[in-house]
Amino acid sequence: MTLSRLGLGILLAVVLAPAVRADPLPRLKVSDNKRFLVREDGKPFFWLGDTAWELFHRLKREEAARYLDDRAQKGFTVIQAVAIAEFDGPTEPNAYGHLPLTDLDPTKPAVQDGPANDYWDYVDEVVAEANKRGLYVGFLPTWGRYWHDTNNGRKPIFTAANAEAYGEWLGKRYKDAGLVWILGGDRPIDNDAQKEIIRAMAKGLRRGDGGGHLMTWHPPGGSGSSKWLHDEPWLDFNMRQNGHAVEFTGRYDQTRADYDRTPIKPVIDGEPVYEDHPVSFDAKKFGHSTAADTRRPLYWDLFGGACGHTYGHHSVWQFYDEKRGKPINNPLLPWAEAIQQPGAGQMQFGRWLIESRPILTRIPDDTLVVTDAVPTAVPGAGRYRFTATRDTDGTYAMVYAPVGRNFKVRMNAIKGPQVKAWWFDPRDGKAKAVGTFPNTGERVFVSPDKGETVDWVLVLDDEAKKYPMPGSR
Repeated sequence: MTLSRLGLGILLAVVLAPAVRADPLPRLKVSDNKRFLVREDGKPFFWLGDTAWELFHRLKREEAARYLDDRAQKGFTVIQAVAIAEFDGPTEPNAYGHLPLTDLDPTKPAVQDGPANDYWDYVDEVVAEANKRGLYVGFLPTWGRYWHDTNNGRKPIFTAANAEAYGEWLGKRYKDAGLVWILGGDRPIDNDAQKEIIRAMAKGLRRGDGGGHLMTWHPPGGSGSSKWLHDEPWLDFNMRQNGHAVEFTGRYDQTRADYDRTPIKPVIDGEPVYEDHPVSFDAKKFGHSTAADTRRPLYWDLFGGACGHTYGHHSVWQFYDEKRGKPINNPLLPWAEAIQQPGAGQMQFGRWLIESRPILTRIPDDTLVVTDAVPTAVPGAGRYRFTATRDTDGTYAMVYAPVGRNFKVRMNAIKGPQVKAWWFDPRDGKAKAVGTFPNTGERVFVSPDKGETVDWVLVLDDEAKKYPMPGSR
């Protein structure tokens, strides 16, 4: 008996469909050592975010479902989206003709009696659909322009007073949802009055949700929340926007700088270079980024101490298509095609790699890599920087090699007498054993491809631990 084409299609749809949760997502909190995010039962949580800023504003239900299905299938755990959106969110209706506020007043959310008939009903629906797929929402209450900029000749619509009221309303409405609050929205804090608006919104959110959700702040490009808010008691973890450059120094090395701050707080890069984005906003000079350009920040950030990572695609964050709105910075293809770009599918391999070894004891340690006689070759610079991480118990270490270049590793990072070595491929998530070596001195490794743009991860294990293949799920 054979399946008809239709029957086979239905079967594949069932097999490939993301799991739907009936129970609420577990609450998230900061780990006891203040370095990581964990679930309420203490199990590590890997933040693998996707940037979907205009999700609530531009997509219809079936489009949102298609997007969320794809990201759940690709191993993402967080979807970052904005309630009052960047693209004239207070004055330009969503896909169903609804606005978020009455009279541009944050104390008057535009809600109507009954289900599925206002802006916030749709936000409710999308958040619930994300949660059903196991996806938390990185929920921005508003884009930064509405508390920071002068908009079309008007003052910012948020003040300290109405920001607190709006925050409390949001907190109560989404008290039971699976989300993380992300304040800010791509703007700096230029004065005390703006800082008070942020503090007031955080206060309102805390009052509304009873402190049930983690809270962070999305900064402008090339900076981090720590610059303005590191000591704020409501800021549970730092978020960086290392931004749309592709060089390590001055950008992605700042993740480690935030890791080293006191008091200790987890750090995440919430906006690295997007795939297919004009590099450094100058396509005429640098061209557009590639999947390889998005992979490097994934490992630079993780090995530099980040407890997770966010991916973005230049077409997807704005949900660009030819029929919807003015494109920003020349996206290369419609969002429905862009969700299949290779970088999006490769992010999950970094997650599986980290999760295949003990997480809560992991630390950054670039001293594993022996500096070459020419330091700009190893550990390297620019796009070609090597980085390393290990666990404090000496059971494993990892080195990210962005290019096919010989490099030496200090084997004593591993405590056992025998070290098992693997090569892990960031492009397909597959690993292959290199061999088992005595734990002595320094050893030269050469990645499987000598190409200067082919990256690999060297994984070293205490052989006695019998860890599974790197990236195993």
